[in-house]
Amino acid sequence: MTAVPGPSQLMELSSGVFAAKTLPVAVRMELFALIAEQGGLTAEEFAAKRGLHPRPAEMLLIGCTSLGLLVKDGSRYTNSLLSQHYLLPRGRYYFGDYILMLDERVYDGWMKLSDAVTENRPTTWDPRARSSIFDVGDPGMVRLFWRAMHSLAVFTAQALAQAYDFSSVRKLLDVGGAGAAYTIELCRQYPQLTATIYDLPFVCEQTSARIAEAGLSDRVTCVGGDFFIDAALPAGHDAALLSSVLHDWSAEENLGILRKVHAALPAGGRIIVSELLMDDDKTGPVPAAMFNLLMLVETERGQNYTGAEYAQWLTQAGCTQVVRVDVPGISANAVMVGTV
Repeated sequence: MTAVPGPSQLMELSSGVFAAKTLPVAVRMELFALIAEQGGLTAEEFAAKRGLHPRPAEMLLIGCTSLGLLVKDGSRYTNSLLSQHYLLPRGRYYFGDYILMLDERVYDGWMKLSDAVTENRPTTWDPRARSSIFDVGDPGMVRLFWRAMHSLAVFTAQALAQAYDFSSVRKLLDVGGAGAAYTIELCRQYPQLTATIYDLPFVCEQTSARIAEAGLSDRVTCVGGDFFIDAALPAGHDAALLSSVLHDWSAEENLGILRKVHAALPAGGRIIVSELLMDDDKTGPVPAAMFNLLMLVETERGQNYTGAEYAQWLTQAGCTQVVRVDVPGISANAVMVGTV
């Protein structure tokens, strides 16, 4: 007889919002930056610095300590190694923009998940007022969104650079390259590589500054365009990367995009699709399944797809061989590579 499990898993699932909201409050109050500047703080000192009542100030510090974000020694709180590395605004790998973007833009949509399920529509933006998630809306939110996407993509790009060998690629077309995180990290890892980022014009305007900051303006260029409108994509490349692009669109749209990418590459070129893949039987894994629901909240036609689906589309687009390369320990857990 199978023992009935206790409800602890349900308790953990249903209370996940507690931790999810604690983190952005601390980031928004610049708690970790303040602690770094002061070399540690007591609850009373934190309350005084931020003009808080001592009761909630201490509660927030205790909450962050329990989550592994702070370390307490006597009465003083200091940043954990995790916070030192990722939550200081001037740090190279600052992750706070992604945390704030979720809090300011995405969480509210998740709170309306029942509407998304029953009405089959996004809840983070209004389809009646905009044509897609990528339409320019509030400028401040747009800037935060693209900064957030960059801070998240940096780590996936680093893992991809280690998992897949780009040493034979001379010129890369980064389709939908957004904030250039992939291109920058790949160029740092592979000195022979030059790249073209192809994305919407307003995205390219923001991306050029980031490329200059990385000191790669001589190796990376941006071309504004729209793969749904343009008859052809930029030519002259021996590989094309689509990272976290195709999950935003329907199966039919993805096949059309891949056909245009295939047409832009020479024989022997490679199409590299980097995504958080669903299992082929669509039972998980949990990150991919939850991201699948995020696509319901965020897009009109997008969803997470399986490796088998990407392999089918790459073959239909004209690729002669398709292989899967796993990317362990990172959110984009695999790449599908099609040979033209």
